[in-house]
Amino acid sequence: MSNPTAAMLVIGDEILSGRTRDANMYHLAGRLTEMGIDLKEVRVVSDEDSEIVGAVNGLRGKFDHVFTSGGIGPTHDDITADNVAAAFGVPIGPREDAIAILATNYANGRDDINAARMRMARIPEGAVLIDNPISKAPGFSIGNVHVMAGVPKIFEVMLDGLLAKLTGGDPVVSETVRLHIPEGDVAGPLGEIASAFPAVSIGSYPFSNAEGYGTNIVMRGTDLALVAQAAGKVRVVFDAE
Repeated sequence: MSNPTAAMLVIGDEILSGRTRDANMYHLAGRLTEMGIDLKEVRVVSDEDSEIVGAVNGLRGKFDHVFTSGGIGPTHDDITADNVAAAFGVPIGPREDAIAILATNYANGRDDINAARMRMARIPEGAVLIDNPISKAPGFSIGNVHVMAGVPKIFEVMLDGLLAKLTGGDPVVSETVRLHIPEGDVAGPLGEIASAFPAVSIGSYPFSNAEGYGTNIVMRGTDLALVAQAAGKVRVVFDAE
């Protein structure tokens, strides 16, 4: 049985403008690999209603899980929750359980929840809350879409709680063989090895240093023994250690 599949949707003009460097995709990819959920696509969209709705609907119909980051804060341009609700065709509004959780982040509880902060308690109808131990403002899951904050530290702790509730598959293992051979000289024999091991993903990644050009060959798969066999074949063919 194949592993569950996933996509990530990164939302925010700050990413597309280059003002902010996204770290969440790197973290998510590593965590999903560990638990056997295959990340197949990452998409970055601007803070535009139609772009978010279109991306959510396109990805949720294609993959088992969609993880989003960004756009669930208190400001006018935090529009992710509204557009996820629109994508599912459900209403959205402040929810009592979300308000109660959010209130624990402030000295005066609910009295400190102004109109801007109340935006962070707006949850699409039917969604399940995702815990946020740091700033308390919850994310949510609706259908197969999981909506989380964009701040890396908050995204990471929210993801920890979420992944504990999801079912994974076979973790992906990898092995790398470093060749001091240019990629152009590797391509032909490597293609034959890849054909012999169809269940192993084999990639070539060129590098250069003071000693010249070389290629890292990376074998990835869910069968540890098969990955090791493919790596061994690469070593034999290219006379590598």
